[in-house]
Amino acid sequence: MTEPTYFMPPEWAHHTSTWLSWPHKLESWPGKFEPVPAVFAELAYQLSRSETVNINVLDDAMEAQARTLLRERDPEGKYAERIIFHRISTNDAWCRDHGPNYVIRTQDGRRDKVIMNWEYNAWGGKYEPYDDDNAVPERVAAIQGLPMISTGMVLEGGAIDVNGAGLLLTTTACLLNPNRNPTLSKEQIEAQLMRYLGIEKVLWLGDGIAGDDTDGHVDDMARFVNENTVVITVEDDPEDENYQILQENYELLKTMTGLDGEPLNVVKLPMPEPVYFDGERLPASYANFYIANTVVLIPTYRCSRDQQAIDILQQCFPGREVIGIDCSDLIWGLGAIHCVTHEEPEG
Repeated sequence: MTEPTYFMPPEWAHHTSTWLSWPHKLESWPGKFEPVPAVFAELAYQLSRSETVNINVLDDAMEAQARTLLRERDPEGKYAERIIFHRISTNDAWCRDHGPNYVIRTQDGRRDKVIMNWEYNAWGGKYEPYDDDNAVPERVAAIQGLPMISTGMVLEGGAIDVNGAGLLLTTTACLLNPNRNPTLSKEQIEAQLMRYLGIEKVLWLGDGIAGDDTDGHVDDMARFVNENTVVITVEDDPEDENYQILQENYELLKTMTGLDGEPLNVVKLPMPEPVYFDGERLPASYANFYIANTVVLIPTYRCSRDQQAIDILQQCFPGREVIGIDCSDLIWGLGAIHCVTHEEPEG
């Protein structure tokens, strides 16, 4: 028997479904939780137009609340059968980071879909408890009857982005932070990514944006939109605290190449005007979009640059409808659309 090989499809590869974890932790949106479930309902509805949506809920009452909000958006129930609820307990709603990371395993000519069970520690132990979140991949694997591989390495989905052709984008600020994997070197972390995600080259950006409590997730800054094109957020105001960080990452990205040695195609994406709540700078970014089968959902912030960002992404995804979702309330939880979604690729 030969050693298995693993491959993580890019987000634009065809999905079987999208996973969400319904919001319930009031402390994640202190003083502003009330409008948040409606944002999740809008996301679930828009995604259900594209594919099956799996939603983790705690109990019958939470499912009933979700169904009520969904009926308001789809009163005829046109897409209702595409939304499936699961009794999977969670501590919070950030499914990108605690949800199942599906990869394709090939061994002796056989292909199957497996779930990578990375460890999750709430971004370096910032928010306890997180035991239910850490158990989500295992519970999903049990429900779906899929094999699961545990690595022992801490890794959040928002910390990485792949192009499906051997490249992975990440940040030193997050993956090399001692609150994640203090016993692993950069080379050892790269080796794990290469072994289990089918990566041949890791592209390292630097610091993350202001207000990001994840220590610099790449999905708030730079994202692959095809095998050789990356969109990256830039801030044009030299007085803004994100200006220098994003300029440095932009310049760094322009020096990077694909496996063929050719430079990547780099597309600038604006940053929204600064978003604050209770005097706190929030990590609002247009890079936190999600690519589904027929739509791309992009966060908007009631900002003059919203349409410009939508237009840029629409050029990147001519075969999909780019839809803006108002995340002015959601972002108070320090995350947006990509942070709460997780794709399940076809096997």
